Amino acid sequence: MKWPEIAFSKLAEIVTGNTPPKKNPENYGPGVPWVKPPDLDKWEPVTATEETLSLKGQKISRLIPVGTVMVSCIGSIGRVGIAGTALATNQQINSLIFNSIIEPRFGYYYCKSITQKLQSLTSNAVVPILNKTNFSKIKMPLPPISEQHRIVEILDQVDRLRKLRADADAKIQRILPALFIKMFGNPVANKGSWNVDKLGNVGTLERGKSKHRPRNDPILLGGPYPLIQTGDVANSGGRIRNYTQTYSDIGLSQSRMWPRGTLCITIAANIARTGVLEFDACFPDSIVGFHPGADVTIEYVQAWLWFLQPVLENNAPQAAQKNINLKVLRDLPIPIPPKYLQDKFSGQVKNIYQQKNYMRKARTKIEILYKSLLHNAFTGDLTASWREAHMKKLLQEMELQAKALAS
Repeated sequence: MKWPEIAFSKLAEIVTGNTPPKKNPENYGPGVPWVKPPDLDKWEPVTATEETLSLKGQKISRLIPVGTVMVSCIGSIGRVGIAGTALATNQQINSLIFNSIIEPRFGYYYCKSITQKLQSLTSNAVVPILNKTNFSKIKMPLPPISEQHRIVEILDQVDRLRKLRADADAKIQRILPALFIKMFGNPVANKGSWNVDKLGNVGTLERGKSKHRPRNDPILLGGPYPLIQTGDVANSGGRIRNYTQTYSDIGLSQSRMWPRGTLCITIAANIARTGVLEFDACFPDSIVGFHPGADVTIEYVQAWLWFLQPVLENNAPQAAQKNINLKVLRDLPIPIPPKYLQDKFSGQVKNIYQQKNYMRKARTKIEILYKSLLHNAFTGDLTASWREAHMKKLLQEMELQAKALAS
């Protein structure tokens, strides 16, 4: 079904926020939330912010009511939120106070679905700007209000799944450090009074290899050999499953292939970030490869480094970019718990990562579904059969994952 498309200006009052003068501190203080772009793109309606406007500040600003849809139109284009209470915004945000023929959350989801369109309408300034005139001309579909409610109900349920997924991800990220503390205590305090040795003595630490400069020479790239960079390690979540570049035969000849299971440790830009290779790969000398000896496990060393990472980062010398040398890593004093405890820890860590990988796949599935639904919802292609075909299966998956995490 094709619905009529109506400009924002015909469906809503459009309000641009402002910033009460900072030189007068009486404008700020206990009062209403004052929303800026970082306060948008949250799971829940906005009801609180770090900065608030006093009664005096409110008189200078423009309060918007519950249900108003806020869209960032300067800088971070396309961040969206919905007001959960009366509040004000700064001048980077245009707000849509929809009239009675629009369900506010329908408008909210529509704005979430057009991020690319919003970005395409910006000026080519140093700071991207979508001016109010162009913003007001954007058209949105106008189905009957009953259909809007049905669409919102479906999208709300999927959004709830996305939030559950995010909550589960956050929980699993907390599990590993907590498990380490439970089994070994604070790694600095060494309350177990275990023997302490240097990291360089309990395994091999060697820098990656890339003789040729520049590293992005086309003759080096585009072959079958995975090439890991510091960003791949820093963003790996502990296990390196993806890569964005590859070496050719020529690239491999001036580098080195490291085996699956190598613990990668960054020593430049991103300091002491770690990830375990899940495939054979090359990496440059900004990454160090570690293989354990008989007294330690990879999982124990990696978790121990998590606790040291902030200290190493803060103390790293900085020229063009932060870096530490190999000697710093080799000389780090590491407590050596009994091997049976480390083996037990490693087994639990592997189980957690298996669960995390399963959850990652579920998250990808949910995000694909969410984006598809956002698109279909505003073209009239979202049918009621979706509920039976997809929702029950996804809810069952989420319940199983929740039980696995609880155990």
